Amino acid sequence: MSSSQLLKGILEGCLLAIIAERETYGYEMVEKLASYGFTMVSEGSIYPLLLRMKKEGLVSTTSKVLPSGGPKRKYYQLTAEGQEELDEFKERWAAVSSSVDNILRRNQS
Repeated sequence: MSSSQLLKGILEGCLLAIIAERETYGYEMVEKLASYGFTMVSEGSIYPLLLRMKKEGLVSTTSKVLPSGGPKRKYYQLTAEGQEELDEFKERWAAVSSSVDNILRRNQS
């Protein structure tokens, strides 16, 4: 598995977690990811994931007009299926991160 494939899987789980907090739009997600240290993630890298997540029924979208009169902005909301996927991601992540932490701690000696 390449590092980009690994990052894509982790990124999807992180996007679901961000969307679960409240409905949000693409650039806002990029800013939120950057605030948690994902500075290498751009809007261009999340939109294909968001499109796939929408096709899979994990998120839904609503277009809203901006008060400033700019173009409509697409907001993403988590669906029930998306919440299930997020819960499963959390379980998988806890197991994987715990295993990796155990290996790395043993290797510190």
